[in-house]
Amino acid sequence: MDRKGRIIAINISSKKGEKKKNVGRGILVADLGLQGDAHAEQGPRQVSLLSQKCLEQVRQQRGVNIGYGDFAENITVEGIDFSLLKVGMRLKVGRDVLLEISQIGKSCDHPCHIFYAVGECGMQKEGVFARVVLGGEIKMSDDIEIVS
Repeated sequence: MDRKGRIIAINISSKKGEKKKNVGRGILVADLGLQGDAHAEQGPRQVSLLSQKCLEQVRQQRGVNIGYGDFAENITVEGIDFSLLKVGMRLKVGRDVLLEISQIGKSCDHPCHIFYAVGECGMQKEGVFARVVLGGEIKMSDDIEIVS
């Protein structure tokens, strides 16, 4: 398993269930999530992560032009296969941020417009959710590394 990757997009939206927009940088707030994002709240799913590999697979298999944030992920990463992570593992992001994996995948009781537009949701199988243990600033091209 590759233990190190890098951030290629940081995505936020003002409403839940929407595609997110790449803003290039952001502040992760301890025990809350990505500042300015509709999903930032206390609980186990404070921030969501998805690998670029998942987006590429959907593009190839479905012939859909899908971009960063289209599956409503907060952080898009290259170099780490998140489907191999386990709950409780920790990720160091940039210089200061520490995330703890809290959930693997996502069940969708009521498919959102993203599911209908693409025909599937990458977050269901390959997305991960994390709790922000230590907050700080993150930006595109920051390293992300599995530390435990």
